[in-house]
Amino acid sequence: MTALALALGAGEPRAVEVDTAIVAGWTGRDLGAVEAHIAELAELGVPRPSATPIFYRVSASRLTTAAAIESTPDSSGEVEAVLLRAADELWVGAGSDHTDRRVEAYDVAVSKQMCEKPIAARFWPYAEVADHWDDLVIRSWIEEDGAEVLYQEGTMAAIRPAAELVERAQPALADGTLMFLGTVAARGGIRPSPSFRYELADPVLGRSITSRYAIRALPLIS
Repeated sequence: MTALALALGAGEPRAVEVDTAIVAGWTGRDLGAVEAHIAELAELGVPRPSATPIFYRVSASRLTTAAAIESTPDSSGEVEAVLLRAADELWVGAGSDHTDRRVEAYDVAVSKQMCEKPIAARFWPYAEVADHWDDLVIRSWIEEDGAEVLYQEGTMAAIRPAAELVERAQPALADGTLMFLGTVAARGGIRPSPSFRYELADPVLGRSITSRYAIRALPLIS
């Protein structure tokens, strides 16, 4: 279990206890594209998932709102919408499924479990976005040659509906559970960066949740 200072709805940040963290994988809505990507990764040695979608468990203690994390040189972030069940209500926010890409080639679950999982501190009530869920936009930016460049951008229409993922989640989204919902392709390929900025934008209500973190790459040997 971990306690995070989160702002739920219009409220001020307060301690919210999270005891279960889930990363939903292979959640693309275009099943043909998902299958093609599985085959593509299989050629690189990444094992085929046992199910699609699949629900990976990560330690809740990996969740963080810190402005910087320490991680491996081969790790990188990816923006995702996240769902949180707290105070008997469902909330939506943004996070980064930071993952070690070298380890991912031979064990996806371990690659996710070994990295911190940054999340933004602000959450909206899911009820406020449920009727225009597919219009929500996820974006991320990385740092290259001293400049910030757009790394990912897409709408939640590319991801399976939140209601479906909640229904299929393993374990179920009980109070104190947070789930990452999946991501969109990286522009120019997956690559590390010294910083990662990510956003969940709501063009219908004209608002966004944005956060940023720096990555300190740890040497394998001091």
